Amino acid sequence: MTHPTLARFDELRRCEPRLAMATLVSATGSSSSIVGAKTFVGESGQIVGSVTIGGCLDARAAETADRVLASNYAELLDIPLADEEAWDLGLACGGNVRLLVEPVGSGSATDPVVVAYAAADQMVAAGRRALVVRALSGDSARLVLDADGSSRGSLGDPARDARLASLVKASGAPAVVVDETDGAAYFVEAFAPPLTVAIFGAGEVAAVLTRVAGDLGLHTVVVDPRARYASRERFPGASEIRVGDPGAIAAELPATADTFVVIVSHDYKFELPVLRHMLRAPVGYIGLMSSRKRIAALRGFLADEGFAAEELDRIHAPIGIDIGARTPAQVAVSIAAQLVAIRAGRDPTVL
Repeated sequence: MTHPTLARFDELRRCEPRLAMATLVSATGSSSSIVGAKTFVGESGQIVGSVTIGGCLDARAAETADRVLASNYAELLDIPLADEEAWDLGLACGGNVRLLVEPVGSGSATDPVVVAYAAADQMVAAGRRALVVRALSGDSARLVLDADGSSRGSLGDPARDARLASLVKASGAPAVVVDETDGAAYFVEAFAPPLTVAIFGAGEVAAVLTRVAGDLGLHTVVVDPRARYASRERFPGASEIRVGDPGAIAAELPATADTFVVIVSHDYKFELPVLRHMLRAPVGYIGLMSSRKRIAALRGFLADEGFAAEELDRIHAPIGIDIGARTPAQVAVSIAAQLVAIRAGRDPTVL
């Protein structure tokens, strides 16, 4: 597994010896969900990614990227926003954003960005969160902090590295932190393993949901006992395909808050074993596609087996947000919307 941003960076650097990287490092009054967004501009003019949903800053980012590639010096832009531009960022009214645009020698194995992102990618692939720290002024040196407590790289001074490590742990990421010792500001970005969506059942809803989840940058695991259905031909974009007993496979999957479980098999003998395991596992979400009558029956079976009401209430059923979905594609979209809402800490029952 890798982080989508790291994957995009790695893909672009293979064909662009130099590129400019624009990062949205702060936005007045915004949610942290937009901070850290990036646009990569290759020396050939290729553009990958976007720093805003509405695109209001992307032209400015591309224009600055051309200048940065010509000068080989980073620029930190403080940009006031009109009300319409602020709306694109999710702000109620005008504000300010800061955009860091820096050159990257993507073809060099010693460029600080290349080295830092390679280290972060290794940490994410190992299932750990990585934090990357860079000063908002000066050179592009980076300090990479591993969730296991170790670090790689340096900001140029061991004492500074230690101070920043403590600041970052206290502040979280993504964020701008200030070292009170010298007043210097640093941007901290976070790279974590993608959310894993385990989809039990390989029908049409699962096929569409796998594609949508992939576009959202999620790690998808398709599970079904039937090899004919759970095939690479039917699920070309799935991160993993597991064929076998659903209950046994459920017990093998990572049981963390970053694992979301979607059950769309519509078969008691597959649903019950998965629910028996997942209802007592610390997964972040359990969704079940079924009729209300079957849902009531499943809850009754599990209650008879000793599952408490609060455990059964973890099941999101009927699954998805109520958008009037009828077709498999519409149902898949409603499920994906619910996953996004849960991940963002929003109430998935409110449109």
